Formats: sequence, C-alpha cells, structure tokens
Amino acid sequence: MAFSNEIMAWYSRHKRDLPWRRTTNPYIIWLSEVILQQTRVEQGLPYFHRFVSQYPDVVSFASADEDEILLHWQGLGYYSRARNMHRAAKAVVQEYGGAFPTNYEELIKLKGIGEYTAAAIASFSANEARAVVDGNVFRVLSRYFGIDDPINSTKGKKRFLSLAQDLLDHQNPGWYNQSVMEFGALQCRPKNPACATCVLRLDCRAVNEGRVGNLPVKIKGKASRNRYFNYFVVKADDRLLMSKRGKGDIWENLYELPLIETSSQAAPHELAAMDEVKACFGTNAGMKLVSGPVKHVLSHQNLFAQFFEVTPSRAPDIKKMQWNYVFIKDLGTLAKPKLIYSFLKNYMVGYYT
Repeated sequence: MAFSNEIMAWYSRHKRDLPWRRTTNPYIIWLSEVILQQTRVEQGLPYFHRFVSQYPDVVSFASADEDEILLHWQGLGYYSRARNMHRAAKAVVQEYGGAFPTNYEELIKLKGIGEYTAAAIASFSANEARAVVDGNVFRVLSRYFGIDDPINSTKGKKRFLSLAQDLLDHQNPGWYNQSVMEFGALQCRPKNPACATCVLRLDCRAVNEGRVGNLPVKIKGKASRNRYFNYFVVKADDRLLMSKRGKGDIWENLYELPLIETSSQAAPHELAAMDEVKACFGTNAGMKLVSGPVKHVLSHQNLFAQFFEVTPSRAPDIKKMQWNYVFIKDLGTLAKPKLIYSFLKNYMVGYYT
C-alpha cells in the first residue's frame, strides 16, 4: 500500500540512530520500551544506558533488590513501571530459565507488558507480524485517514488496531512499526506537525479538511483531585528523619519525609494545634515553613506540598510512626519521589547531592 511504502521510505532517510534499534535482543528492547512509556527519548536515554550498564541481562535485573531498581529509576516517575519490570524479570528467570520470550502470546503474560509493549518486542526482536499502536501511531492514522473515533474509547481502539494490522507490511513488520512510530514522533508531531514537508500531505484527510489540530480525538478523563501534603523536616545532628511509603497509594516503597495529609492547605499554627502533630512532636514543638506550597502534578492528582522545619518538644516516637533517622550523607542511596528529591537537593545545599 502507498501509505506503508511511503512511511518506510521516509524512515530509511530520517530515522534516529538509537541504541535499541541496533539489536534484536528482546531484553534490551523491553528495557527501552518500558522506560520510554510516558517519557521523551531525550529524558529516557540516560536511564536506558544506566540500566543496561547495571543490569546487562534479565538475570542480573531479576537478582537486584527492588530498592536498588527504584533508586536507578528515580526521576522517571510512574514507579509502578519499575516494580512491574522487576516482577516480570523474576518471572522470566523462574518460568523461562532466563531466556526472554519473543512471542506475543508469552510476552503478554508478563507483569506490566500490555498489548502495545508485547507487539513491539515481538515485532522488533522476532519480526512477528503484530501491529504496534502507541500514541504516535494513533495520531498518524487518525490524521491521515480522517478518523474521529476517540482513541481511548473501546470502539476507537478496536478500529485503529484493526486498521494498523491491515496496513502492516508482513514481510517487514518490525521495520514498518518502527517507521510509523518514528513518523509520528518526528514528522506528525502532536503540536506544530511538519505538514508542509510531509510525504503524505497530498492524501492526508486532516490536511485536506483543515482538521490537523482537531485530530486525534480523545475523551477527557475524570478531573484531577487535590491533595495537601505537609512534610516535616526533623534533624538530629547529622541525621534526618525519613519515612518509607507503604502499599495502596502513590510512590509505593519510596522514601519521603514524615508526612501528615490534610483536607486543605494548613497554616503553621493550624498544624501545630492538630492532635496528630502534637502526638508526633510534642505539645510545644517549634514549626517553621521553609518551602511551599509547591504544586506537583501526577496522573489524576494535584499535590500541594508544604515543608516545615520542626523542633520537637520531645523525642518523636519513631517506632510507633514507623520513621527512621538516616545519615544525611546516605540520603543519596534512598529512592525518593522527584518532589522530595528536589526539595532536599535545594534545602541541603552542600550536604546532600
């Protein structure tokens, strides 16, 4: 088909030289695909090199501690990706003897690998004839064919996947998939697409109908909820009080400062009067706002964080609160959310990096 041939010819001329495109090793391809989910190539590339260097194969990845994986992942966000990768690596070692699968039906069984990632690994590593449909592909197909079915609706997903499979070059599925993804990333960009130099512009419905800015269509998700985090900076000589987050909420198993969440933004005197704060730090604890409120945006959540320097009027019951003092020099060994990492880096200039 002209569309597929034009896309692949364009890719031959314009593709970026990226390390995961120089191999058919499914483990390396898996690393790149998961790291690049919700992450720009420029941001993800250093992480990719770091993981390949630290864990050259799936056995070494599976053998690492989760805290170590999370530390190397720090700054990428969506930490469930890293935890799922660790579980998937362990499954590959236990169930496949360390031989990373290349078949779609086996890949889809692994934790954290969905339809897109399974198709990508299978087509790039083993040339399996599976169409890859990511955000770039949705955008290219929606604009070129003038499709206004929402890409995040059940009907839309089925239609786009069927179309992508029909367009697939069955002789070179891996090459075709890379081509259309790269075309969406570099040429048919979300904003300011290069329509004037596009090889498909003459037959592109969106260009001809003046709808480039309106496609693809996406149903708006539920509104984000606001949360108010009050963090407490408690130092004891060369140590800092830290807390490890548990399961069932954001940032599972990452380290942060002691936290009390409130239903709205609280002033220092309001916090000091709270029974929960008194129980933690004593009745007459000193409290000083040192940063915030800082807005931190997550998927479906807006966090408004304040950081308070606290002088407890009595020693905190750290065992009851499940807090621990950590030497400031060792803070860099703990995996932390970007919000906490950024605060500590600025707050402890000269002491912590």
